[in-house]
Amino acid sequence: MDLYSIMPVSDLARALMWFEVFFGRPADEVIGEEHLWQVGENAWVVVVARDVRAARLGKAMVTLGVTDLDDVLARLAANGIEHEPVETYGNGVRHVEVLDPDGNSLSLAQAPAS
Repeated sequence: MDLYSIMPVSDLARALMWFEVFFGRPADEVIGEEHLWQVGENAWVVVVARDVRAARLGKAMVTLGVTDLDDVLARLAANGIEHEPVETYGNGVRHVEVLDPDGNSLSLAQAPAS
């Protein structure tokens, strides 16, 4: 099974710059008007500014597992991307929410060291 998480955006040029910083690279694929970042073997985050998605602006939510949350947050901060406070859950998972320019939520989660 494949997963495509759609991030509807209002300004594609602005969003592409933001997502390139967030992921640390340009889109892995561009298919028509859709820009895709591969985040797992069969998992993609898709950025699209098509009018048909306009009603969903700012409503997308996805959580991505990372291995070094502090490194990712430092890279985002160095590029002017802010985030909510980092939370640590009772099970040791560290979690933080990052909002794109349209308010879509891209959360980052790091499992505790085993």
